[in-house]
Formats: sequence, structure tokens, C-alpha cells
Amino acid sequence: MPTNLPPQYFEAEKRYRQAKTNPDKIAALEEMLAIMPKHKGTDHLKADLRRRIAKLTQAVDKKSAGQRASMVIAREGAAQIVVIGQANTGKSQLIARITNASPPVADYPFTTYSPTPGMMEFENIQIQLIDTPPLAALATEPWFSPTLVRADALLVMVDLNEEPLPQMESITVQLEKLRFTIIEDKTEDAQQIPLRYKKALIVGNKIDVVGTSQNYTVLQNEYGDQLPMIAISAKQGTGLEELKLKVFQTLDILRVYTKTPGQKPDYNDPIILPRGSTLEDAAESVHKDFRSQLKYAKLWGSGKHDGIRVKREHILQDGDIIELHA
Repeated sequence: MPTNLPPQYFEAEKRYRQAKTNPDKIAALEEMLAIMPKHKGTDHLKADLRRRIAKLTQAVDKKSAGQRASMVIAREGAAQIVVIGQANTGKSQLIARITNASPPVADYPFTTYSPTPGMMEFENIQIQLIDTPPLAALATEPWFSPTLVRADALLVMVDLNEEPLPQMESITVQLEKLRFTIIEDKTEDAQQIPLRYKKALIVGNKIDVVGTSQNYTVLQNEYGDQLPMIAISAKQGTGLEELKLKVFQTLDILRVYTKTPGQKPDYNDPIILPRGSTLEDAAESVHKDFRSQLKYAKLWGSGKHDGIRVKREHILQDGDIIELHA
């Protein structure tokens, strides 16, 4: 079966052949994996790339491994979101206000030199946010593209004290150079270069500054029909609780709780699933064998009567409680 690989794949492959160090080779292979189209014709090639990445990772010497590991942020919590934007937009200040992280914060640009993770609490779950250096400085960083690949969504910071549209144009252009887009294109064009789509939330910062509301209106008029957005002040704390809700909504996930017969549900450890997931999906997330062994389940929630039996294909809603019987 033909693979139909795009030109960008072969450019990454060329970088792989020219790479002198194992970390650079791994970065090129990860980029090839991210660019590759998803269909049965690429399954064998994907497996081969993953084998090569695994082999190179094991072969990396301790110094290189330490350098690389310091840039690879392990996913924690319900989801992982990468915060991007131009210099001095307030990314680090926001991370410091709504997470447990303490990135350096100053009124001058380029205070962040490496990715910094922090955990944001939203109701009964935690969502991981990763602060990053200014986007322009990340173009040549080998860890940045794989970081975007792993992210569940992007939080795009825009400085409302400056003209917002040039900022957004620069951000989208730089993302496209890395083969990513935050504007979902529903048209299919065989000649079009494939881009990896990422959910994104636009955050207009510094709404506390006089006159910035007009810039936010300009931003809304241009992108409001395409992307979710919110105006905040990271410095003053304005809109931060609303921001947390927007982040959760942008991820498009739901929380499902489990219970054992005769017991109360555990509200502290929900199953996190993509919206549209079924009872079967929830069962499999509990244990891989549950999907095939599931006999029936009882459901509380979804606007139904408590404790009703539901079918495997029942679509779950946020806050549902399920009792699985195998």
C-alpha cells in the first residue's frame, strides 16, 4: 500500500541522515513520525521509526540523556497543555498565578529559557501547563516539536497592550513551519501540505491596561468564530477562574466516576476521557480486559434515572457515575 509521504517528511529524513548526535537523530525521527500521514500504508514505517527511536534512546550516553531528559516533560494530570506566545506576553506570570510552578517573572523579555511545568487545579482534577520560551526562540530547539506533538492542546498568549493580529499571524506562521496549525481546515486538498492540528485557546493578556479592550475586540472579530478565547490580566488576577473553565472546555474531555456495588463513588479519582466516549471506552480505561469481559453496567447521571442499565455503546457525559459488572 502506498505511503504518500509529504515533502516535509523527506526533509526531516535528510536532517536525520545529517545528524551527528543521537539526540539530534531522535528529534528528526520524532518529527518524521509526527509528519507521517495516518493510514494503514504507513503502519510498517511507523513501527520501524519507533524501533529506531527506542534503540537510539537506549544508546544515548549519560550526558546527552541528561540534557534531553531535562527538556522532556512527563505528562501528569488529566491533560498536558503547552503555553506559547511571543516575548513578554505574560506566559510565566500566568503560570505562576494559576499553577504550583515558580518560573522567573520580569518586565523584560526572554526570562524563560527552558520548558517549565506546573499543575493547575480545576475542580477535582489537575491539568498540566508547560511554560515555554518565546516562540521565535524555539524554532531551532529539537525538543520543541516533539513537545507540541505530545500536548493535548495549546494555550496561545497574546499581549493586548500591543497590536494582536500581527502577533497571531507570527505565531501561526511559526507553527506552520513546524508543521502544526491551530486553525482546523475541514476541506480536503491532496495538493495541500498536511499540518498537524492542535486544539488551542487564545488568551488575551493585560486587559487591565487602559485601551486594551479595543484590541481584544479586534482579536475577537478576526478569530472569535474559529477559536475559543478569553481576556485576562495575569498581573491583577482578572478572569483567572473563568480561564480555568475555558481550558477544561477547550480540552473537550469529560470526567466519569466509578463505584462498586453498595459503595459511594470515588469523586477524587475520575476517569478522564475524550468527549463522545462510550461505556466500552470507560471500561477499557479501568482495565484493558474489562472491555471484553463487561457483562453490564449501571449508570447514574446523563439526566437519566439513577442506577439504570446501559448498553456498551452508551455515550457518556461529564459527571456520570458507572458501576461495571464483569
